[in-house]
Amino acid sequence: MPYKILVVDDEKLIVKGIKFSLEQDGMSVEAAYDGEEALEAIKTNKFDLVVLDVMLPKMNGLEVCQQTRGFSQVPIIMVTAKGEDMDKIMGLEYGADDYIVKPFNILELKARIKAILRRSVRKIDIKDTKKENMLEIRGLKVNFDSRRVFINGKETNLTAKEFDMLVLFMENPGKVYSRENLLDTIWGYDYPGDARTVDVHVRRLREKIEEKPSEPKYIFTKWGVGYYFG
Repeated sequence: MPYKILVVDDEKLIVKGIKFSLEQDGMSVEAAYDGEEALEAIKTNKFDLVVLDVMLPKMNGLEVCQQTRGFSQVPIIMVTAKGEDMDKIMGLEYGADDYIVKPFNILELKARIKAILRRSVRKIDIKDTKKENMLEIRGLKVNFDSRRVFINGKETNLTAKEFDMLVLFMENPGKVYSRENLLDTIWGYDYPGDARTVDVHVRRLREKIEEKPSEPKYIFTKWGVGYYFG
């Protein structure tokens, strides 16, 4: 089955170009031209990845991304024409997996898409809940089969990258991972992003699992080195 991609941009020529290029690589591509149309498409279809422009009519891309994260962990690449760091970080804070700045090289976009798709782990529909594969440390419980996370019995919703990062930390307590280590392990050696992506994801993960993110009890910072699970 070919990967199914949703491309969202109000500039039809851009959508047409991306669609043509991805289809050349054997992917199936659908398009949406405003935020409301995009959100409805994500709700009613199963996509492997969404390329989502920030500046959209009716509902901007950040709102679409935020609302999507309420019901889906589909990988999202945000596209911005502005290029300021704040826009990039905001895209990640709203739950995006990556970002790219206009104007971009289509080969770079394709490389990012392929890197995410290779490492994207789809959720498994659990039919036998009697044999669940779990890990629990001090009230923090991870169900590997359903990819669900619980804090003292209460579920918290993580993105795919946040989940993968948490599992890596929990399975290797005390091991310090540099930002470069985490980029290589979670995003892959060919991921073209930078270390700030790791900082944003760690901060967002702390906000979801720590009672006081500024005083963490699970994920700690080794200043000048990286992060570790303690």
